Amino acid sequence: MEKRVTFRGWLLPLVLIAPQVMISAIFFFYPAGQAIWQSLFIPDPFGLSARFVGLGNFEFLISDKYYRASFITTAVFSLLVTLCSMIPALFLAVLADRLIKGSGVYRTLLIWPYAVAPAVAGVLWLFMFNTRVGVVSWYLGHLGYDWNHVLNGGEAMGLVVVASAWGRISYNFLFFFAALQSVPRSVVEAAAIDGARFWRRFFTVILPLKQQRSTAHGFGAGFSQLYYHFYRLQHFSC
Repeated sequence: MEKRVTFRGWLLPLVLIAPQVMISAIFFFYPAGQAIWQSLFIPDPFGLSARFVGLGNFEFLISDKYYRASFITTAVFSLLVTLCSMIPALFLAVLADRLIKGSGVYRTLLIWPYAVAPAVAGVLWLFMFNTRVGVVSWYLGHLGYDWNHVLNGGEAMGLVVVASAWGRISYNFLFFFAALQSVPRSVVEAAAIDGARFWRRFFTVILPLKQQRSTAHGFGAGFSQLYYHFYRLQHFSC
């Protein structure tokens, strides 16, 4: 049974959440509100005055074919990175949760990639897939595949997706593994006694209980870094 913390009054909970609320209001809600408000105006070239246009700026963006193409590319990139970082992380967390011997070493090795600085990771992937000196592109050339992400948009998208997802797998692994550890063992053992095999126990018992603890945070954390990773790799490819 889970232990729930209760407060006798409303003052202490308010004091505890006040710092986070203030930080969110100052650095997130206020700038976001200002951005939305300013998007309704068109400033003059010198920024001395602005003319109210309502939703005219948004209508101009929607009618621009280059913006629509950019929006679709960003949406595809976000979806692919989220799937490629969440599904392997969940699979590895399940394997780590099942291990008995050497589980500490296994978990440590899986967490290591998250310690790599984003700038270092960007340079690492850029050199591995470099068309002239990259190790991966050299092996692909020997296999008969001419890798060139500079000229091929699909290959460039695949490289950015893989490089971005690689750093997020370890991060998501931590939360998935913590969620799996919090699932009551008695419930899983009861399902095993009833004859349910591992994958049936996972989809009918473990996964529903785990979703209450980690799914919302995992997807939110996955999307929060996508634009940063995209900018990072784009910067190093220039």
